Amino acid sequence: MLPLDDVKVVDFMWALAGPGTTRTLADYGATVVRIESANRVDGARTVGPFLNNQPAHDGSGLFGTYNAGKLGLALDLNKPQAREVVLDLVRWADVVCESFSPKAMRAWRLDYESLREVNPSVIMLSSCLMGQSGPMSKFVGFGNMAAAVTGFYHFCGWPDRPPSGPFGAYTDYIAPRFGVIAVLAALDYRQRTGKGQYIDQSQAESALHFLTPALLDCAANGRSEQGAGNADPNYAPHGVYPALGDDRWIAIVCKTDEHWRSLCAAMNRGSLASHETFATMAARHKNRDQLDQIISEWTRSLTAHAIELLLQKLGVPASAVQDSNDISHDPQLAARGYLTEIMHPAYGKTVVEGPRFLLSRTPAMTARPAPTVGGDSQYVLESILGYDQDRINKLVAAGALE
Repeated sequence: MLPLDDVKVVDFMWALAGPGTTRTLADYGATVVRIESANRVDGARTVGPFLNNQPAHDGSGLFGTYNAGKLGLALDLNKPQAREVVLDLVRWADVVCESFSPKAMRAWRLDYESLREVNPSVIMLSSCLMGQSGPMSKFVGFGNMAAAVTGFYHFCGWPDRPPSGPFGAYTDYIAPRFGVIAVLAALDYRQRTGKGQYIDQSQAESALHFLTPALLDCAANGRSEQGAGNADPNYAPHGVYPALGDDRWIAIVCKTDEHWRSLCAAMNRGSLASHETFATMAARHKNRDQLDQIISEWTRSLTAHAIELLLQKLGVPASAVQDSNDISHDPQLAARGYLTEIMHPAYGKTVVEGPRFLLSRTPAMTARPAPTVGGDSQYVLESILGYDQDRINKLVAAGALE
């Protein structure tokens, strides 16, 4: 028995931020029916890596990991017959999720007020870049744009270089966590009151929580933080240093004088610990460029994992910087089942991310691979909605199941 076994979800999510939310619901037992059109597939299907290095809509590893556990129904929402199928699914569903721009669901007459007419207790999550209201509500884009709007690009990088930004469509990786919480809160409210509700999620605002210290500093002190590379305003040393090997690195942080003394001992430079240039945190921070050079000279002679092991034993925060190959073979992730093997109908054994967290009484599971385009249409129409074959054939003839 999984915690969300009885929850039924209609999924109109798109790209990454939306599908990440419904993927988590599926992991914990929700039945998630993903609606997509073969005439305009999700853009994530066109993004690699691809299985067997062959670009194909059903072979995207990115799409595969964000949509594992879901059922796939192909519908062309420009056909009136398709809208009737959607309304039947809404009658069946507890939750409807979508991540289009604000105008899309209204154009299809599938906005919250329209859905409430057929299911008064339905919960609807609309997750878009800037939210459903305000002067920027029509701003269309991806997480890269939201990361720019919210300031992530300003805070990352170096003061003497153009903004570099965090990795990828950054807000797309943050927003799903808040989307899941919002849906669970709405489900709890409905269980207590019998009433559904509408959730308006701004992906940009969800991510902005991660910049709270900088926002408070500006509000309280009028100070605007700038990109400072790997430096930290409070701690030194605080950086990523070159290790032995090609493009290998080690992250090291000393938050206390004890950390600093232990690092000096590891480097066989005990005299540095009490040297006036580095004896206090303030002194180390003032002379951090010189400090980073000294540490780099030491780290270059050892492998990143050897340094990590040595410093961790001494209680100094340190970690090897891992690349994708390291992560794929990481023993910690393997022990916790983070990467899960699953059978794909077209490609055989594939790997996707496992559940996002572990529950002791109700462990999650990834029950199925991401759907192929419309791969479960027959099952959804027949077994979930109870359509007979004659009705399904009429939908096919009308071009609604495309």
